Amino acid sequence: MSTSVVIAEPATVDLIPDPIRPEWIIEGTPQAKSLPLARSRDGASAVMAWSCTAGRFNWHYSGDETVHIISGEVYITNERDEVCRLGPGDMAFFPAGSRSTWRVPVEVRKLAVCRQNMPWPVAIAVRTMSRIKAFITDILYRE
Repeated sequence: MSTSVVIAEPATVDLIPDPIRPEWIIEGTPQAKSLPLARSRDGASAVMAWSCTAGRFNWHYSGDETVHIISGEVYITNERDEVCRLGPGDMAFFPAGSRSTWRVPVEVRKLAVCRQNMPWPVAIAVRTMSRIKAFITDILYRE
């Protein structure tokens, strides 16, 4: 896998159809599109551009997702029935296992950073290895 820097224009990149699960749609005929822009070497993280036309639907998060709204707007209802509007420049974090309802009044486009969760022992091992690597790098480059 390449270690090159990835530069993209999520506001204008051409997206491909990425249908919402029919059983999640509550109202309207929302048409979603997306495009992967980058993926981490280990495959656990990805950056996506995503858009959706007007409609209302449920969303279930299998992994952590951080979104940044580029254009349009969306009204998110969380599991406690709290509604929040997100518009251009706003961000939200949806932890793995959470659910929300999205009401999209006008087409929305977002940048999403998605990360699959690791089993707890694996996550501890990865953090430990990262700390050891940082410690060794710090020692080597101190002089």
